[in-house]
Amino acid sequence: MTSRITEAQRLDDLARLRRVRDRIDREYARPLDVEALARGANMSAGHLSRRFRQAYGESPYGYLMTRRVERAMALLRRGDLSVTDVCFAVGCSSLGTFSTRFAELVGVPPSEYRRRAARATAGMPSCVARQVTRPVRNREARSPEPQLA
Repeated sequence: MTSRITEAQRLDDLARLRRVRDRIDREYARPLDVEALARGANMSAGHLSRRFRQAYGESPYGYLMTRRVERAMALLRRGDLSVTDVCFAVGCSSLGTFSTRFAELVGVPPSEYRRRAARATAGMPSCVARQVTRPVRNREARSPEPQLA
């Protein structure tokens, strides 16, 4: 009976985590923090962070910042907004934090990315450009390798 309750709780947690991830995907440009996300999922912030990392391989904040950087990359490729405008458009309130996280994920600062992207994706359909310029991040947590005795 205990294993059923544990399994039921695990499935309930996974459903909540999917809703949190979907909310981040939809509302990335709004002010979001782990406490607000946890309240919306009826979890504590610590429990949400631990379970989210187990399920998706990164923290809720890391996932949010990755979403913001992905959107920022698309806006920077368009070339009609300044880096500051892009920063605020994707929901970041600090240009320094945005630029640091952008550089960590993409490998270059946003201004350099815009210069390179304009040359690299010239003539490329936008759907292809989006795929080849997507930042590298942890997708989903890998299942642990079986322990052989």
